[in-house]
Amino acid sequence: MALPITALFAGLLALWVLFLAMSVVRFRRGNKVSMGSAGDVLGERLIRGHGNAAETIPLFLILLGLAEGLQSPPGFLYAVAMAFAIGRGLHGVHFLKIRDGFRLRFYGMLLTLLTTAVLALDLIRHGFGL
Repeated sequence: MALPITALFAGLLALWVLFLAMSVVRFRRGNKVSMGSAGDVLGERLIRGHGNAAETIPLFLILLGLAEGLQSPPGFLYAVAMAFAIGRGLHGVHFLKIRDGFRLRFYGMLLTLLTTAVLALDLIRHGFGL
């Protein structure tokens, strides 16, 4: 069973996670920190930005793959996946910047949580045969 929508967004989101991981690597190399952040605020932000992406993206991709496999409408899946990817981008950019308030983080998590909930509800609908 081919899952082209899931494959597309898995690839795009994997590149984003790698970018966030490299920001942590650059911070640690530049500050000679082998583990953690050594109490550096920017280091903590970068680590959490990467960590949060690593915590939220796998669940979303599992839900997306299941919904695609159950033949949810492609337009719906593209819209939800694009909104999720935008949310992850906004959230991640918040952690890359030192001063931006919480607007990017708030809207990023809002999109992340809403799209994950929408897919979860779609799968529950499928489970009930509706």
